[in-house]
Amino acid sequence: MTNDHQSVLLAVGGGIAAYKSAILCSQLAQCGYRVRVAMTASANQFIGADTLAALSGRPVVSRLFDSSFPLGAHIEVAAEADLMVVVPTTANLMAKFATGVADDLVSTLYLQASCPVLLAPAMSAAMWEKPSVQRNHQQLQQDGCHFVGPESGWLSCRLEGEGRMSEPAAIQEAIESLLNG
Repeated sequence: MTNDHQSVLLAVGGGIAAYKSAILCSQLAQCGYRVRVAMTASANQFIGADTLAALSGRPVVSRLFDSSFPLGAHIEVAAEADLMVVVPTTANLMAKFATGVADDLVSTLYLQASCPVLLAPAMSAAMWEKPSVQRNHQQLQQDGCHFVGPESGWLSCRLEGEGRMSEPAAIQEAIESLLNG
């Protein structure tokens, strides 16, 4: 199946699971999706923009104020997206999205996006279980966001529990379900 006409905005959050965004980016590009990657500043601590640019075939956007987007990166990038996918969706990003905070490119893209939004949470079990995170999860569901995961399993903090980001194949399946009905 070729998906050349469909555009996926892959927003990468700052968590160790960001390495999985490279696998997902590659899989989506190979399936013919037009992939545009946006990254938080924290994401750059876990995966390089050059890797994601090479896999997507397009420059990565990471600054809210970028002169290559005269109307604003958040406006131009969001306008081309058929789906916004946030991989990994950190507790920080969930809080920003749930409360309308727009203090970086990814949180501003979320507010600007008129397309469906798919979130793939990733965090420690202790963070996932916090009442504030669960409230934000519920709020985002009420706001119409779609979720894939989190899963239970081995976490980067060397413990097992709920909070593991879903695998790229499961996220891609959710993407295709949302885009292709």
